[in-house]
Amino acid sequence: MQKKDLGLFVLILIVGGITAILNPVFLSPVNLGNMANLVGLFGIFSIGIGVVIMTGGIDLSVGSMFALIGVIFIDLLANVGLPWPLCVLVAILCGVAFGTIHGILVTRFNVQPFVVTLCGLLIYRGIARYYMNDATIGFGYGGGFDTLEWLASGRSFGVPHTFIAFVIIALVMGVVVHRSVFGRYLFAVGKNEEAARYSGISSGIVIASAYIISGALAGLAAIFLAFYTYSVQPSAHGSFYELYGIAAAVLGGCSLRGGEGSIMGIVLGTVLLQVLQNLVNLLGIPTSLNFAVMGTVILLGVLTDQQLQSRRARRLAVRAHKAKQGGAADPVPS
Repeated sequence: MQKKDLGLFVLILIVGGITAILNPVFLSPVNLGNMANLVGLFGIFSIGIGVVIMTGGIDLSVGSMFALIGVIFIDLLANVGLPWPLCVLVAILCGVAFGTIHGILVTRFNVQPFVVTLCGLLIYRGIARYYMNDATIGFGYGGGFDTLEWLASGRSFGVPHTFIAFVIIALVMGVVVHRSVFGRYLFAVGKNEEAARYSGISSGIVIASAYIISGALAGLAAIFLAFYTYSVQPSAHGSFYELYGIAAAVLGGCSLRGGEGSIMGIVLGTVLLQVLQNLVNLLGIPTSLNFAVMGTVILLGVLTDQQLQSRRARRLAVRAHKAKQGGAADPVPS
């Protein structure tokens, strides 16, 4: 565990301890189970957003993807009556398709990631609303997908399946990002894309892969989220959820400049964000302040990142100056 991650873990313990003292309900099995469920729901797509941020990009379209994928998924499952494994596959493939489009626009057409995903946010939300004519869609009273419902919203040994899926995905992505060649390329591209390209790295493929991973995880999260709400309102479903993912990644040490971050950090950032949300709810603070909490978290994360970057730059400058003075003082060999 890195120093950043360790500090974040300690902060979670401190905030959790304070919350438990102020309201003992925080440590109740029911509250911990509900919080674990939310950590799983938000953590899955936060990992995908974090991977994109590591490349120096951003993904603002995730919330709208939840709306569009959600209405397609429920329609195919409850109205069309397709087998649930096929519906799950379609939902994930929709996410992959959206991620691929983002990756191509960013790498092939050199469109800024902010612009690409902002347009995606508007387009996907608009299509979802048109698809349902602004009406809410739900699973109704039909059957045939009890197994899927249990997998998506059930629990095993008291642990929500969303949290179990989140842990599995975090472990897999931890190996991919920190123990593979792709992971090294990911950070290299994020640090300096041009230098990475000159060193032989296919930066376009790496960046596009990051958006595809984000889209696939968003597609999977859309399924869990659909069963969590049990209905999808196209105009509001998933609104601002991308901010949760960005906040979790920034809290976890992902630099918005790219080239930095860790999966463990994103996991801890997700947990801390949900602990803070839980603190707001348990203390009776108006829920309208949730967005204020997220905005403050993102701002503090960016300010901290800037301070760390400045401190690191100063240390490197001092070392370079000392090395230069030391080299000048060395006698010239005869």
